[in-house]
Amino acid sequence: MLEILMAGGWAMVPILICSAIALAIVLERCWTLRRSAVLPVGLGDEVREWARSGQLDPAHIDALAAGSPLGELLAGALAVRNRPRELIKERIEDTGRHVVHRMERYLNTLGTIALIGPLLGLFGTVIGLIRMFMEVMAGGIGDPAKMAGGIGEALICTASGLTVAIPAYVLHRYFRSRVAGYCVQMEKQATALLDDLTLTAAPAPAPRARRSPAPAAPSAG
Repeated sequence: MLEILMAGGWAMVPILICSAIALAIVLERCWTLRRSAVLPVGLGDEVREWARSGQLDPAHIDALAAGSPLGELLAGALAVRNRPRELIKERIEDTGRHVVHRMERYLNTLGTIALIGPLLGLFGTVIGLIRMFMEVMAGGIGDPAKMAGGIGEALICTASGLTVAIPAYVLHRYFRSRVAGYCVQMEKQATALLDDLTLTAAPAPAPRARRSPAPAAPSAG
């Protein structure tokens, strides 16, 4: 394998660098985007129970925000729980944008690697063909080994670029879809908490007292 990579020439260097970066991103995102780390089981029900029982001291909310992305989203709503519903909803949306941005960290880089991988392979192919034609121009076509070396370098770069780009593209789409699924679940939990904070806290309208009929005036006579 090392000999094959060395046969690809110096154009293999950026391809290998991209492959190392892509591997690091994939491993880091696999660990960070675990379901247990993003959406802890039962956290939404537990937070709603805290809201009903009044266990909402600042230390509780800070620990909740530091625990997981879902906890950070719910903590943002709890921090302004005494405000009107529209303000709580705006805080949830603002916090959600920051949470989603962190969950999508490095995915643009992974998508860029998936895009430039074939281009780097094509670049190596062109370099190999140029090298082959230069050697043919210098020594003629009497030595087939010189032509084979250039063609081999071109094919190795092409194959290497595709080998890096195809998995990077597939995993980029996979992580994007996973983040989108997490966003739907977090929105569901945040909406349930918003309803608990606003609908249950709203005082019920007092019943209107029924007016008793006025006594009839006594008849004359």
